[in-house]
Amino acid sequence: MRYACCVPALFCRDCRNMSDIMHIDQFIRTMEQIAPSNLAEEYDEGRIGLVVEGTREIGRVVCALDVTPRVVEAAISSVADMLVVHHTPLWHPVTRIEGRCAKLLRLLLSNETNVYVMHSNFDRAAGGINDALASLLELKTVEHMTVGVVGTCLISLDEIVRRLGGGARVYGNIQNPEKLAIVSGSGFDPELIDEAACLGADAFLSSELKHSVALASPLPLIESTHYALESPGMRQLSIRMGWEFIPDRPRMVTYQ
Repeated sequence: MRYACCVPALFCRDCRNMSDIMHIDQFIRTMEQIAPSNLAEEYDEGRIGLVVEGTREIGRVVCALDVTPRVVEAAISSVADMLVVHHTPLWHPVTRIEGRCAKLLRLLLSNETNVYVMHSNFDRAAGGINDALASLLELKTVEHMTVGVVGTCLISLDEIVRRLGGGARVYGNIQNPEKLAIVSGSGFDPELIDEAACLGADAFLSSELKHSVALASPLPLIESTHYALESPGMRQLSIRMGWEFIPDRPRMVTYQ
């Protein structure tokens, strides 16, 4: 027996027009065009693409940075067939399903919700994570590095911090950078910092800075949060594709 539908047709798997439905294979081909898997770093092998399999027919898609309990609950509430994220919920090999992992998988699998991951391949892709951050900060004459980009910066340091929305710490002597290097996520790699310096950058923006790297850096460093630097890329993707973006900024309090 089919019961009366209690959600709008746009969000209901039983009520949607079949012309709005895409088979999972077609969806994956589309995602591969946006962020080809061959762009990914070696450490992402087996950790990108479809990591949780649900329904084979994809209608409603939502997007987020991470697979958190709040994001999963919001995806299920909107009756999403697909959750596209940047960070896989299954980073380490799973030898025991319990705790947080069990809760997330139980919710996803019982609702047939797919999870598709675009990680380092989307960092490198045109229009991906780093390009979106460059766009947010209005960088001009952008050059691509091994990872990340360098570009002319026309806004002040205060405005950079305001647009990121996640706060920042500055290491070294810098007022307003004229040529800024950015690497979204955890990108304070000494080789990348040296590469940025060779390209004429006078400051380097990333997240999760180690003390030893800060001491040895030839450039002033601007440290923001992982979420602040990478969520703009997923938000921009959702706008581009007509998906819903589910924000879930980590709660952080700074004490002086």
